[in-house]
Amino acid sequence: MTPTTTAESLTKKQTVISIGIIGMLFFIFGFVSWVNAILIPYFKIACELNHFQSYLVAFAFYIAYFVVSVPSAYLLKRVGFKRGMMAGFWLMALGAAIFVPAALVRTYELFLVGLFTLGGGLAILQTAANPYITVLGPKERAAQRISIMGICNKGAGILAPLAFAAAILRPTDSALFAQIPLMDDQTRAQTLDALIRRVIVPYACVSAVLFALGLVVRYSPLPEIDTEHESAEVASQNEGKTSIFQFPHLILGAFAIFLHVGTQVIAIDTIIGYAGSMGMDLLQAKAFPSYTLAATIVGYLIGIACTPKLFSQLTALRTCTLLGLSFSLGILLFSGDIRLLGHNADVSIWFVVLLGLANSLVWAGIWPLALDGLGRFTKLGGSVMIMGLCGNALLPLIYGYLADNYSLRDGYWVLVPCYVYLIFYAFKGHRIRRWT
Repeated sequence: MTPTTTAESLTKKQTVISIGIIGMLFFIFGFVSWVNAILIPYFKIACELNHFQSYLVAFAFYIAYFVVSVPSAYLLKRVGFKRGMMAGFWLMALGAAIFVPAALVRTYELFLVGLFTLGGGLAILQTAANPYITVLGPKERAAQRISIMGICNKGAGILAPLAFAAAILRPTDSALFAQIPLMDDQTRAQTLDALIRRVIVPYACVSAVLFALGLVVRYSPLPEIDTEHESAEVASQNEGKTSIFQFPHLILGAFAIFLHVGTQVIAIDTIIGYAGSMGMDLLQAKAFPSYTLAATIVGYLIGIACTPKLFSQLTALRTCTLLGLSFSLGILLFSGDIRLLGHNADVSIWFVVLLGLANSLVWAGIWPLALDGLGRFTKLGGSVMIMGLCGNALLPLIYGYLADNYSLRDGYWVLVPCYVYLIFYAFKGHRIRRWT
């Protein structure tokens, strides 16, 4: 295995190059993840699904984080960051390739297998990249570095739904979607087959690019950083500890990540469907995930410019969690049509967009707090944090259940207890160092 080094021993040039490479990884994370925002309504039409079934897209993709994250930590420990990242890219390439036979036979379950495989590869990459960027510089600037990564991630997220929509949607599709329920069985089956096969070329290209990126990272100048290095103080604090479950602030932080990412994916992946309930067609509604992600980027830019100069990353976390609860209540309690950015829609949808701003600095705030003082447990602790990303799998299903049984707006009640817990972690939970 390649020799490791400590973050403190890197030159400024090595640090900048490393941040650039990790930024590229976060761009890939964003592009592959946030394309689900357009896949969900598209599969709902092409595979004739209800809301709950359509959100299995998010479930299959993100439940892989729960299954693969801990094995990822042991893989990285054995083969190192770069070889592990290459394996992650290649697993993602396989997942994208599975879309080709799935589209040829229009089998939703096979698409879900492909999405699970994509998510498994991303889990490996995230398990490597998040602890890496957290330790790659001063601890008090960790949120600033993670915010830069967030811009790469959400910038790709803005592009992904628009690029994917441009690749698979046609100007005449609104009329076509309206005609599908009126077609006879044979014509409808032929039309839906043609619709779903539009994903073949984009995902075949994605598969080839991901395979190539695995090779690029493997032979890149990215150094193997020892993320398990312990100072004398940390070693003394961790003496006698044998399990990550002896770090309450980590376990509570992983649950905070579980809830945070769930609120984030709900804000982005449900907003097209919510816009549809206001009479917008898919071609118009496809812009709303990009609005939400743009609001997130605004938050990242504020974080980069102001932390730690004007406020601490902890203050940013506390502010964002309080805003998240406020905007969630705004979705549920305020109504009335307004015209904004060329859309006539209920005001509540703009509170969904504003959740992007509220969510912006939560991830960056939680990670340094949860990994603080883990020392030799850092890689495994990072994998536990990544397991929390299965919140992206489970919370949208709860939203989908509420949407099917009550209304699309009532589905957003799932956000309220999530933000209440995040407020608890921001103000108290991160300080808990003993269970009793």
